[in-house]
Amino acid sequence: MTFKERLSKATPRQWTWCAILSVLWVLFSFWAGNLWLLPIIVFIFDIYITKFIPWTFWKKSKNPLVKKIMEWVDAIFFALVAVYFINTFFFQNYQIPTSSLEKSLLVGDFLAVSKLSYGARSPMTPLSFPLAQHTMPIIGGKSYFDKPQWKYHRLKGFGNVKRNDIVVFNFPAGDTVALNVQESDYYSLCLRNPNGRAGVHADKRKYGEIVFRPVDRRENYVKRCIGLPGETIELRNDSVYVDGSFIPFPKMSQENYLIQTDGSLISPAVFEGLGISKADYTVTDGYGQEIPRFQDLTGLDSLSMAYNGFKSQNGNNGKLYFSIPMTADMVAKMKEKPFVWNVIRETTQLGADRYYPITYTTNWTNDNYGPLWIPKKGATIRFDADVEFKAAAYERCIKNYEGNDFAYRDGKVFINGQPSDSYTFKMDYYFMMGDNRDNSADSRVWGFLPEDHVVGSPMLIWLSLDKDKSWFGGKIRWNRLFHSAKR
Repeated sequence: MTFKERLSKATPRQWTWCAILSVLWVLFSFWAGNLWLLPIIVFIFDIYITKFIPWTFWKKSKNPLVKKIMEWVDAIFFALVAVYFINTFFFQNYQIPTSSLEKSLLVGDFLAVSKLSYGARSPMTPLSFPLAQHTMPIIGGKSYFDKPQWKYHRLKGFGNVKRNDIVVFNFPAGDTVALNVQESDYYSLCLRNPNGRAGVHADKRKYGEIVFRPVDRRENYVKRCIGLPGETIELRNDSVYVDGSFIPFPKMSQENYLIQTDGSLISPAVFEGLGISKADYTVTDGYGQEIPRFQDLTGLDSLSMAYNGFKSQNGNNGKLYFSIPMTADMVAKMKEKPFVWNVIRETTQLGADRYYPITYTTNWTNDNYGPLWIPKKGATIRFDADVEFKAAAYERCIKNYEGNDFAYRDGKVFINGQPSDSYTFKMDYYFMMGDNRDNSADSRVWGFLPEDHVVGSPMLIWLSLDKDKSWFGGKIRWNRLFHSAKR
């Protein structure tokens, strides 16, 4: 059949679909900034009009089993391509796994994340299995091919990351992962191991294989943006200051408190009524059983009681619940309980935990951190003072995120083998924190968020499941469904 004959056989419906998809593809090519995509229109035209390529050859098969199998293969392939396209450029599902953003977002919230908010990234690891971030479901193993790797390019979006935005992003320190302890930061593991990096790589029984993950295949995290590029951030007594100005707490932010009662145990119903999950008021004993997170103050001397702000009545020191995360509203309601004597803000002391930069010793804590300057694209940092601190604070940005060789020795910085007294950053960076201030592994622990790790902004909660309840006992949080995730 000639080309002209094929054109004449095409129905109005085929011409309509061909025109619609062609226009959409042209618009997408310009949006992506890649005109090399335009030749795909030739294939769209062939699929709907000329049909020189036998796209549906299996429909002519006389074997009904072959036709049935290929119908399923065709449907599944089309669905996977559609899901891949939508997930890459428009929307993605994300589930809140930890309590770091409570009570703004709860464990068990399922979010629709918009990639249009800040502009979708062009695929960086293009050959990957849809809906699998880095590991294949059921069978295990990598869900992507390491090559090819494409350079970072972000399509035009509706705006930029702003202060107090809740942002979904790829975990920056997840570039290297010990597969047996994926919940732990690889760099912290190396720091804590007596033999450092060599010790982690040698002990495969404990740590498992050590793997590198490309930017877009790293674990997804969600936090609130507190600091923007070029700003200096500091925490003083848990209050955030940016360039010296106080930044108000997010409305639903939590902090850890001590609750002193008259000796009464606080019932689970009281905690549940205030919105405090079981994991927040219990600990697990040596037998795997959950027990209330409290201690008996019997025997504590009066001087210690007074020093810590605890009350005592007629020799009764009461009971003390510790590390209970609550919002200001929850604190006010807890104080109204007749058996509650006192609610005291729990302060964080410097202990075994290390804070970013983890290779430089500071006296920083969760509550008192910084000041720390956040790198900005085009801004230049000079290694003329506090060189050891600057080398520790910005090495990961210069080396891991911007792809340079970096070394610090004998008080001097070497970049790509050459002594350097300055460096100009190629990307913007952000400082991220959780609303659950005392229970969040955020930028205070792992450092800055590079712009190429930003995934998108959560738009709405389409499902919310309470892990502490059964399906017939209130597991679905109906009051949260289809509510905005921008709290």
